[in-house]
Amino acid sequence: MNDLNKTSLPDFTYSTRRSKRAKKIRLVVQGDGAVYVVAPYRLGVRWVDRFIATKKKWILSKLKSLKKQVVTSSSHYSRTDYVMYKEAARKLVNERLQYFNSVYGYRFNRVSIKNQKTRWGSCSSNGNLNFNYKILFLPEKIRDYIIVHELCHLQELNHSKDFWNLVSVAFPDYKQVKNDLRKYSMSLQ
Repeated sequence: MNDLNKTSLPDFTYSTRRSKRAKKIRLVVQGDGAVYVVAPYRLGVRWVDRFIATKKKWILSKLKSLKKQVVTSSSHYSRTDYVMYKEAARKLVNERLQYFNSVYGYRFNRVSIKNQKTRWGSCSSNGNLNFNYKILFLPEKIRDYIIVHELCHLQELNHSKDFWNLVSVAFPDYKQVKNDLRKYSMSLQ
């Protein structure tokens, strides 16, 4: 991502990032209150402004709820924490991948444990699975959901109905678990 532009409004400031990979416009409100829009290069400034205008109420609500949240000391992680917990996270992820893949039977290449700020996990088109080391600190059901989610991307590298059908094999209640996961977004900061 590049082409970062900041825009100040009376109620909040947001940054617009242009991305060659973005296929649609996306709004992100980070745990620290930073607001940014990821937009495809081809999307004009007016479209971004209209998008923000339609989402203004939601943004203000999200910013207000962030101010109310009490951030515990466990939500602040350092590089030392990453070094200390990386291998424990790798062990956990590999065990749970093996368990769930006994159902799915997918082939994957490398499994990486990373220190990311905005993602719990990802799957590349090369079949590489990446997980945030902080997955170690999530409740079991939520971390298992993340692992299954990325595992299913090996078959469907999108969020289509077919993808969610695959996730529902292990998590029939995936919608609820996905919703519960949102409570832990602060843990990535």
